[in-house]
Amino acid sequence: MKTIYFVRHGESEANVASLGSGSEFDTPLTDNGRAQAKKAGKDLKHKQIQLIICSPLSRTVDTATIIAKEMGYDPKKIITSPYFIERAYGVYSHKPDKIYLADALADTLHESAETAEVMHARISKGLDWLKNLKEDRILVVSHGGVSRILRIIHQELPFTEMYRIDRFPNGAIYEFSL
Repeated sequence: MKTIYFVRHGESEANVASLGSGSEFDTPLTDNGRAQAKKAGKDLKHKQIQLIICSPLSRTVDTATIIAKEMGYDPKKIITSPYFIERAYGVYSHKPDKIYLADALADTLHESAETAEVMHARISKGLDWLKNLKEDRILVVSHGGVSRILRIIHQELPFTEMYRIDRFPNGAIYEFSL
């Protein structure tokens, strides 16, 4: 059995501004986000992590790098994976979160945005990929939307709950088994 540690990236500038950043808009970490990553690294230091995987976006790469340094893990060994990238927000990218959420809850999401079903399928493939890796203690650094899909998968919730459940807080650690 594998143990997966999931960390949502540290607070980003878009988080502070309540903007949807999705996969199309790369936004840097704030000072608070870097501090959250450092704390996560300290909290994970003795978990015997064998592999760190993150989304290719800079906010996750930077978070994963800070965590790795805190843990004594070589940042050059971090693997980026598109399986765990944030959802594509389409026309909602870099616009206020409340616009996206209102359309999502009304089931009128613009066709340019990645659907919960497509995102679920992508992340499920990513989890299958993790199952086939030789390492048994893996850290995945990813995004709020990915955290929602993980909750749907592990709590066996319907897709309709995607926009009603909270994302994990920035820098939070979620542990689960595969």
